[in-house]
Amino acid sequence: MVMRIYNSANLNLKHHRGVIAIGNFDGLHLGHQKVIKEAKRKANKNKLPFGVMTFEPVPVMFFSKKNKDHRINSLNQKKEQFNKLKLDFLIIIKFNKKFSSLTAEEFIKKIIFKKTKCRYLYVSKNFKFGFKRLGNIQTLKKFEKKFNYKNIITNPYKKNKITISSTYIRKNIRLGKIDLVNRLLGRKWNVEGKVIKGKKRGRKIGFPTCNIKLNDYVIPKLGVYAVKVKSESFNKNGVANIGYRPTFNGQGLLLETNIFGINKNLYNKVINVSFKKFIRSEKKFKNFDYLKKQIKLDIKQAKK
Repeated sequence: MVMRIYNSANLNLKHHRGVIAIGNFDGLHLGHQKVIKEAKRKANKNKLPFGVMTFEPVPVMFFSKKNKDHRINSLNQKKEQFNKLKLDFLIIIKFNKKFSSLTAEEFIKKIIFKKTKCRYLYVSKNFKFGFKRLGNIQTLKKFEKKFNYKNIITNPYKKNKITISSTYIRKNIRLGKIDLVNRLLGRKWNVEGKVIKGKKRGRKIGFPTCNIKLNDYVIPKLGVYAVKVKSESFNKNGVANIGYRPTFNGQGLLLETNIFGINKNLYNKVINVSFKKFIRSEKKFKNFDYLKKQIKLDIKQAKK
């Protein structure tokens, strides 16, 4: 069955009185997956429809323009990941000034009660909502009987004594601890973007690259990574550099990827770059010859 995507909380009748998990779900890590699987089991047991409610943009990005480099996954990636979890429906609430001004009680009454009519509501222990984030799990408990739902709180998920959270994962992406990040996500962290035209310097020195901008993604530790690159037509290993290209006095942050076995123009194609291993930090070289030698070593290391 195909997951139905709603761009508001106006659900079809067949999705009323179901089980809904609410959250930002940035990264959709193992902790998020645990919440969703628990909620889905409840739905299956009670033969109810099951869905997720999330917000776009991530609220912290709406409130602070400084938080531009924040996302673990894009909205498109999030949709794909939810689809793999076999939801009946996905509600994407546009987080804007009007929505952010709803009080906690108004959110429960207008969205949860009147529009979704949901029976079971799953949220994490630290869930905050409503105007100025004044609503919390106690607020949800308080209005259960009045608005005819049952609120279920999920405890944080721990792996090797580490509490998994999107904040913790962002921190480790910035530190270049990709092995740990991938374990906490339950898959390889990846970014997607459209290939843009560069200065073709890589091609001139014998290592052509596909360049994409990181846009709203969290910025990983600058340097070189072993990666896997997917598009509609291929799935290949490669080596990628994230940085400002100091040898060339580069302007602007870029993700440049040399894809093994691909030597063709991919401009305007969407590619997905999965990070497998951090190889080394970004550094400036005396000249092109030193850079070429290092790239050969990076490729050898990435292939290994």
